[in-house]
Amino acid sequence: MALGAEARPFTVLVYNVENLFDGDGVSVYDDYRPNIYSPEHVKTKVANIARVVATIEGGKGPDIILFQEIEVDRTPDREPSSEARLLAALEARGLRGYTVVAGSDSATSMHEDGNPRAIKCVVFTRFPVKAVRNHPTLTARNILEVELDVDGARLFVFDNHWKSGASDPVTEKIRIANARTLRSRLDAILKADPHADIVIGGDFNSQYNQGPRFKSTMPESALNDVLGSQGNELALRGSKVDLYNLWYELPPERRGSDVYRGEWGTLMQIILSRGLYDRRGVQYVDNSFAVASVPGLNAGPEGLPVRWSNEGAAGSGFSDHFPLVARFTTVTGKGEDGWMPLVRPSESDDSPLQPPRASERVADVSKAIDLAAISDPGLLRDGSLSGKIVLVKGRVGAGKRLTVEVRGELWDVWVPEPAMRERIRAAWEEGEVVSFYGLLGQFKGKWQFTIERAEWVK
Repeated sequence: MALGAEARPFTVLVYNVENLFDGDGVSVYDDYRPNIYSPEHVKTKVANIARVVATIEGGKGPDIILFQEIEVDRTPDREPSSEARLLAALEARGLRGYTVVAGSDSATSMHEDGNPRAIKCVVFTRFPVKAVRNHPTLTARNILEVELDVDGARLFVFDNHWKSGASDPVTEKIRIANARTLRSRLDAILKADPHADIVIGGDFNSQYNQGPRFKSTMPESALNDVLGSQGNELALRGSKVDLYNLWYELPPERRGSDVYRGEWGTLMQIILSRGLYDRRGVQYVDNSFAVASVPGLNAGPEGLPVRWSNEGAAGSGFSDHFPLVARFTTVTGKGEDGWMPLVRPSESDDSPLQPPRASERVADVSKAIDLAAISDPGLLRDGSLSGKIVLVKGRVGAGKRLTVEVRGELWDVWVPEPAMRERIRAAWEEGEVVSFYGLLGQFKGKWQFTIERAEWVK
């Protein structure tokens, strides 16, 4: 970086876009077949992603975006890829100057579990790309490493999407392998330069406090124990730890970017190396970390993520994850030794904090919509009632799977809590008329009612 140059502020956005697929009808996932996912759906999807991105930096947009869940293109010669369509949507909103770097996941390759690769990580950047490296990892998306030139300073960014199932000890073993892949590369970089500037982001399918929270079932955690993500900001000034997780900048009640079983989750992460806290190269802007939830846009009336829905002629919604955002700047001058000053530096928090409830609306059925009072049955599947609590009265379907017949149609009934699911399955008899409250929504392209609390069953 040239001496005397002005500081260069910039923003990084990390965004899981919930399966951005093209509309060619060739897909690993059933949700994106031609009969339910058309080119019009693609237009809506990329336009909505661009709307969210455009809220960053007053419409200028972030300079670096780490995307997850963009389709591995299975027909590259037929039409533009999903990332190309997204780039065009950003440009249509005046967000220009991006270079697109896509992960090398191949449509012809398979995961170790035998399933074909369906989605990949993609980085959009306005800075010159110096190098790209892909790191294959066990049964997950390739970890995408992009080395950037930020006005003469070298910045490494790593885009991740680890194996799913945060609360599952079995899949945690796979995430441990994912973490080792990343940790090995970080060790090589930090051995050459202990103060290297590194931004690590993505969907890690791990809670920020994965280790403490699941200690009884997971003796070793991928994120905390293997990768080394931790919450003591001042510890970076020593030699024992080299990474800091930005979730710790927020109070516990504000830590959340996704919702599962009525609780906030922190599957999305931005993790920084110690080099972003020194007085050289690129520097983090203290306390700039935030969850990019925009009321009336990607955040619904209850403050929850407005998920993508295939319903309707063109679809609607955004993603099941809120993006994360953090700001950085280059450091001018000679690069003096020492550390940047911190306001309210966070201390390590090793307690197994339980996540806050996503919304009290899960207990409030006073405003539930009575399906019997809806004259137009088409409203149940056009997306307008998605995520709403409804009062359901119907006849229990046949088979072990929980289903209920409403207005001559068979609907799935999902109960996230296993013990409650078994109790309901044992209590409901085939052909019996039952009444309950449920959240109306979709799973893998099929509409269903989700019972979140025992008191919802009448």
